[in-house]
Amino acid sequence: MIITKKKPFETISESIKPFKRVFIVGCGTCSTVCQTGGEAQVKELAERVGEKCVGYAVVESPCDMRVLRRDLAPKRTEVDSADAIVTLCCGAGAQSTADLTGKIIIPGLDTLFIGKIERIGSFYERCRACTDCIILETGGICPYSRCAKGLLNGPCGGQVQGKCEVGGYQRDCAWVLAYNALKKQGRLEVFKKYRQPADRSRKPQEIVTR
Repeated sequence: MIITKKKPFETISESIKPFKRVFIVGCGTCSTVCQTGGEAQVKELAERVGEKCVGYAVVESPCDMRVLRRDLAPKRTEVDSADAIVTLCCGAGAQSTADLTGKIIIPGLDTLFIGKIERIGSFYERCRACTDCIILETGGICPYSRCAKGLLNGPCGGQVQGKCEVGGYQRDCAWVLAYNALKKQGRLEVFKKYRQPADRSRKPQEIVTR
């Protein structure tokens, strides 16, 4: 799940000042669950924007060009008449909207991370999309996202009684969690494996599959 948060309305209002007509695009999946860009939030923003809003649509998955094209088709007249589009979705959805429409995009949300949903309103970062998943070796714990320093070979000297120094010892040390998980699995020998520094050059900009 892509976790997002709303930009302050004042920020959005300032951004749309130069434009006479704006269209709003929401997201029916991730942003709806986060309560940042679903039907209710899109309608609320449309009301606050007032006469400048020429229409809106909640796209099922705005990051999917096929779905975006399908869901915006009935709104083509309104989209074409808009000077800019306010997007209430993640950065991928916002850029897809830009690619499809060619319009100026005003992001209404900030994209935070790929996260786990504990309950509505409680989200936890669990993945950085690193392209080299190693959680088999770490007991299902992602060190990239759950270690504050992104360490790949065990805890630093800052952890105290299983808690991380970053943030005042409020969060669990990812490597202590990994150690305990591997111990429970009877696989502590894996903990001793040395892992090379991450190779960021491997991160793809695009992937085409057949």
